[in-house]
Amino acid sequence: MTNTPDHGSGQGAAAFTGAASGKAQFIPVQKSFYPTFVALFVAVFLISNITATKGVEIGPLITDGAFFLFPLAYVVGDVLAECYGFKATRRAIWTGFAVTVLAVVAFYVAIWLPEASFYEGQAEFSAVLGLVPQIVLASLAGYLVGQLLNSYVLVAIKKRTGEKSLWARLLGSTVVGEFGDTLLFCVIAAPVIGISTFSGLVNYVVAGFLWKTLIEVVLLPVTYAVIGWVKRSEGYGAAV
Repeated sequence: MTNTPDHGSGQGAAAFTGAASGKAQFIPVQKSFYPTFVALFVAVFLISNITATKGVEIGPLITDGAFFLFPLAYVVGDVLAECYGFKATRRAIWTGFAVTVLAVVAFYVAIWLPEASFYEGQAEFSAVLGLVPQIVLASLAGYLVGQLLNSYVLVAIKKRTGEKSLWARLLGSTVVGEFGDTLLFCVIAAPVIGISTFSGLVNYVVAGFLWKTLIEVVLLPVTYAVIGWVKRSEGYGAAV
């Protein structure tokens, strides 16, 4: 399966002829769910970066405000890697990385701009969107390493197993990706959100890793269903 436009096709030649004639022309949008999943993937990561700046303590669980949302990025990442391959998933990961960097820069610029005389929320605006550089670094590093590991491992396992054992590559990639992501993020971000002891750091890493992995396990039937639906809709050759 490929979603790459055939630039040598009659459609491409017709478009070139039409453009040369001076008529209004538009590049045809290929029918694929890939752009939709990329948009969802980027949105989840961007929102998670904002909500992750809040430290959360629920009983013995020490985590951050993105704990309930961030696992969704890995579910979407699994769908991308399984259906579209490592190269396409890597493109989505770098897109998310670039959009988040743009968002952080935009936040700082907006905070730096002088507030209007009628605006009374500057302190609150700065507190919420003035992302601490260490949090930004932690999130970007964890995201980049974790997602690349997740997609690489999934595709590597798939090359060995073919279409069989989808559950094995989903779980295997999740364990590797989530651990790399959680470890990097927690080690870098822990001091910023108030975790100052080694035991607290271990709690933070273990709780975050187990929670995110558990969520993906619980969502495994959903991931299976979405992957199956995407493959059928995209005309994929093999059934899940």
